Amino acid sequence: MANDAMRRGSTLYVETTLRRLPGEKEVEGSLELTGHLGEVMKESAKIALTVARNFMSNIDPHNKFLYNSHLHLHVPEGATPKDGPSAGCTIVTALLSLAKGQSIRQDVAMTGEISLMGKVLPVGGIKEKTIAAKRSGVQCIILPEENKKDFNDLPAFITEGLEVHFVSHYSEIYGIVFDKREQPKLNI
Repeated sequence: MANDAMRRGSTLYVETTLRRLPGEKEVEGSLELTGHLGEVMKESAKIALTVARNFMSNIDPHNKFLYNSHLHLHVPEGATPKDGPSAGCTIVTALLSLAKGQSIRQDVAMTGEISLMGKVLPVGGIKEKTIAAKRSGVQCIILPEENKKDFNDLPAFITEGLEVHFVSHYSEIYGIVFDKREQPKLNI
């Protein structure tokens, strides 16, 4: 979820893919970023990669995918400039999905800056982002705990029908998006 320069809410899709060629020897991984990203968003993506690597090391120490792979992260609508830290938790999720070869719940949107320690930090534009998510057909939104008041101040017609989770650490997001239901494996 994002805001544009006119403070209109929108949803952004974050795509990740592997750039390693079959048979390529394992070397130190890299991250390529595309989609007309500003400096703050590029920095946020680098932080997200560190968080995703550390998180994966804790849940599956043998999975070195994020360390050894050449990754490409793209935020579509490349002609539209994008900036800010709000996609941090979304980028972590996209990277973990790729590393696990597992898709996430398809009815989820999230926003939140991510710290190096995996804390989910508050962001602006909660009203606009919530409206955009609902307009896109999202049923579940994940917001920073520190934005709870912003969400609770919204009129009921905006919030009704939404499953809302307020989180303070990435581990909480992981439990929501990689839920107990069997998720389809990704072809990577």
